[in-house]
Amino acid sequence: MRLDLEIHSPLEEVNLPAFTKHGVRVFVKRDDLIHPLISGNKWRKLKYLLKKADAESKQHLVTFGGAYSNHLLATAAAAAKFGFKATGFVRGEEVQNDTLLLCRLHGMQLIFTSRESYRDKAALFNNHFAGDTNAFFIDEGGASPEAALGCSELVDELPFAFDHVFCACGTGTTAAGIINGLNKHQLKTQFHAIPALKNGNFLRNDIDKFLTHPHPFHLHNQYHFGGYAKTTPKLIGFIKTFTAATGILIEPVYTGKMLYALVDMVKQGEFASGSRILAVHTGGIMGLFGMANKF
Repeated sequence: MRLDLEIHSPLEEVNLPAFTKHGVRVFVKRDDLIHPLISGNKWRKLKYLLKKADAESKQHLVTFGGAYSNHLLATAAAAAKFGFKATGFVRGEEVQNDTLLLCRLHGMQLIFTSRESYRDKAALFNNHFAGDTNAFFIDEGGASPEAALGCSELVDELPFAFDHVFCACGTGTTAAGIINGLNKHQLKTQFHAIPALKNGNFLRNDIDKFLTHPHPFHLHNQYHFGGYAKTTPKLIGFIKTFTAATGILIEPVYTGKMLYALVDMVKQGEFASGSRILAVHTGGIMGLFGMANKF
């Protein structure tokens, strides 16, 4: 089975007054343009998991996510594109929304489960699919060494070295992968992870467990805006202004918080004049539909 998408996403320089004032150059890695639905870090994280499933002759992908999960939608779209069956465990009560509609349209079976039972994903998988030798477990968000390997390839695509790299952080897998890529190329780039959830310091351990070699990184916990999928008028205002000024659509769950952090740190003079900074757009634009009333 051929499991390929074009993943050399474009690099786009962004010019904002704060960047000019402080003498820094900021580029956005447009992973959101990889695929309409398997976008951002989603394809990078799924690529080697799907190759592993195919190598093991497993044709039924079983994964997990919330009602607005970009990972569920990406897995459903990838399963349809590459000939897999897909099942998604959805956290919480049964609901209808645009994300789940697209999951169903791509053939994914959805199983809604209580928040309590959702905590033990291995048990959920075993209770429903222990007898299905064709079923292949994919953790929430694709978290795995295979996903980290896929994300590490982002660094292979960079045309020059950066002084700093910024990335939103949910499970820590993408961050770990990019850090591994920096190590592979022996780059001294400083990596900045922006947790999308409150009290995100635990992500330090989650990132460390997927690192191929120890590597220092910065974890900025102060830009969560109240927690996962939480927002404030200040963040919404930033997203409106950034999108209108650049033409790059961002959302409040991940990339919006990451870019807010980057701009805020530039304004505080955190980076030397002449610094080149990379911001990784990890996609997830469907997250906007769950927060349309905020705009």
